[in-house]
Amino acid sequence: MNRKTLVLPAVVGLLAPALAACGGAQAGSGDHGGIVVGTTDRFTATKDASAPFDPAFAYDAGAWNVLRQTVQTLMRVPRGGGAPVPEAASRCSFTDRASESYRCSLREGLTFSDGTPITAKDVKFSIERVLAIKSDNGAAGLLANIDTIELKGDDEVVFHLKTPDATFPYKLSTPVAGIVSSEKYDARKLRDGFGIDGSGPYTMEAEVRDDQVTKIVFTRNEHYKGDIKLRNDKVELRSFDDTDAMGKALETGDIDMMTRTMSPEQIKDLADHPKDGIELREMPGLEIRYLAFNTKAGSVQDKAVRQAIAAVVDRDQIAGKVYGSTATPLYSLIPSTIAAHTNSFFNKYGEPSRQKAAGILSGARITTPVKLTLHYTSDYYGPGTAKEFEALRDQLNATGLFDVSVQGSAWSEFRPAQKRGEYAVYGLGWVPDFPDPDNYIAPFLDADNFLNSPYVSSEARTRLIPQSRRAADRNAASPAFEQLQEIVADDVPVLPLWQGKQYVAHRDDLNGVEWALNTSSDLQLWELGRGTA
Repeated sequence: MNRKTLVLPAVVGLLAPALAACGGAQAGSGDHGGIVVGTTDRFTATKDASAPFDPAFAYDAGAWNVLRQTVQTLMRVPRGGGAPVPEAASRCSFTDRASESYRCSLREGLTFSDGTPITAKDVKFSIERVLAIKSDNGAAGLLANIDTIELKGDDEVVFHLKTPDATFPYKLSTPVAGIVSSEKYDARKLRDGFGIDGSGPYTMEAEVRDDQVTKIVFTRNEHYKGDIKLRNDKVELRSFDDTDAMGKALETGDIDMMTRTMSPEQIKDLADHPKDGIELREMPGLEIRYLAFNTKAGSVQDKAVRQAIAAVVDRDQIAGKVYGSTATPLYSLIPSTIAAHTNSFFNKYGEPSRQKAAGILSGARITTPVKLTLHYTSDYYGPGTAKEFEALRDQLNATGLFDVSVQGSAWSEFRPAQKRGEYAVYGLGWVPDFPDPDNYIAPFLDADNFLNSPYVSSEARTRLIPQSRRAADRNAASPAFEQLQEIVADDVPVLPLWQGKQYVAHRDDLNGVEWALNTSSDLQLWELGRGTA
């Protein structure tokens, strides 16, 4: 990535390490009516997604970034990464060596934003509510290993797990584990609309037009008690239709920073032609993009078809032609910057080869050309997605082995149709819920997975995933992850394509930007302030 201001991504070992702390800065005070951040994330209430901000439903980066400002979790990942630290809790720890029992004590004086006291009962209610609703959006899968929740008085809660899970503290740091009130949320039903009642660092007010959020104003929660230190009193998150409109707003000073999702063209232009008063910053990132398959769909039910696609896809061309320096080819679900990564797809298929693909199809007696439609979302990942899928189509059709068309649709239509299994082949992106290899494997292969996929590997689900979670020393889990990556490369329920880098652009009077987005693309608006760092 070319840039004017650079923060190099550095991920060594299995977990993203903490970044070095930076010097203090003058705290922001909400000058000019508050700090304004732009995004192309769209928040829409539909029949299929009537509760975009309910912790029991939300499972995308945009919605989670709203929840992280407004609901508290027992644990949180600190500003620069590393092991989770207590947030709503004053302390948490495993009480056994097997990582099957996890106890947390709540902070003293914890309340919701309306001043209502929070007790361990609220924690139990919130977690059990997620598991009872079990939304098909997939977030409940993060908590599915909980067997029972035991209360010890008003301020202690103990989670008894079905199987050992050293990653459980990370899962308690995600918004699906957000603490909500039984007076404001139904135990068995999702909460419709865009309201959020929590105990996080901010309260929120959404401006809505035609069932779609146009902006959200976050205001300092005066009742907040937790680990986060706010450097501002108010931040506005403004949603834009496209990256060009967002970029113009930054140039005119209507917004102070733009985040998800800048286009490759914007990034290159800002890098090559710096603009007065604007800085481009590369942030550590762990996002991946991939093709996924409905393995029960007739056209791709035979894994030979999926393997043949894997044998001819040219990741270098897609990354270079469409995304330039903002993406690198990826040959595993686990990013190359995490030590558990192996080049499993390259090891199995090598360089793109029509001859190899033809041999795979011929050996399985598959009639060619195989007719396929590749589906993608047209308004969620930025303008490069359409170009990417056109390139994939052209690559596959050039072999003569496939007859491929592409079809884009809005996220509000795409995601429900994908979950219903209407697409045989479709493209999605993934940013980790927490920076551990488990979160690049379980959401795709485990039961109740994010994709709602019919694919099942009993070896992965019953042996390797549980085995990987037993290791408190995460480096010791590498052998299990290596086998899991080999299973994915052989069965191809998912085909990794590229690993992305993330950028923000901001006005130069804004400070704290280096902490405002972590490797998991978690937006940390409380880090932003005005003045000279």
